[in-house]
Amino acid sequence: MGQLIIVRHGETEWSRARRHTGRTNLPLTERGEGQARALRGALARRTIVRTLVSPADRARRTAELAGLPADGVDGDLWEWDYGGYEGVTSARIRQERPGWYLWTDGVIPGDAEHPGESLEQVGARADAVLARVCPLPDDGDVALVAHGHFLRVLTARWLGLEPALGRLFALATGTLSVLGTEHGRPVVSAWNIPPN
Repeated sequence: MGQLIIVRHGETEWSRARRHTGRTNLPLTERGEGQARALRGALARRTIVRTLVSPADRARRTAELAGLPADGVDGDLWEWDYGGYEGVTSARIRQERPGWYLWTDGVIPGDAEHPGESLEQVGARADAVLARVCPLPDDGDVALVAHGHFLRVLTARWLGLEPALGRLFALATGTLSVLGTEHGRPVVSAWNIPPN
């Protein structure tokens, strides 16, 4: 049985500054492009039979530079919609809401482009993606190129955990991870592997 290869897009200006970047469509930095190119070798050693990519330019460019075929753009792979926290750092949010933590306190509503999304809604999107790619093919792997918080939620759901437990899976930009099975049960086979 194939495995699920998850790739977090390369660095952007906002990810470098630790600003919440949900639906704002930012390009990769020069470093981010380098991270994406550096993933090419590790991905080329795998038999990837299907690739789904977030609609965000940063994810699509990462897939392109990493040598992944763009089989399809999947709107459910968008990052968490941070609502009124779009573009804001956690440190700044905590100045107004001491002790705030995304995984337990969520987001506040934003404007029409960033209305905000609950953790449960992110989890439902992750479940929808998993339903579309599973069962995994026998002849190779499926790659998903998307965003940090979303992929963490997807990993929790892969393991049968509640979406909030995505908080346990820190994920850096420009990395790949592998979700697989052992004795027919979902496991994390590799996590947060930086480009070589």
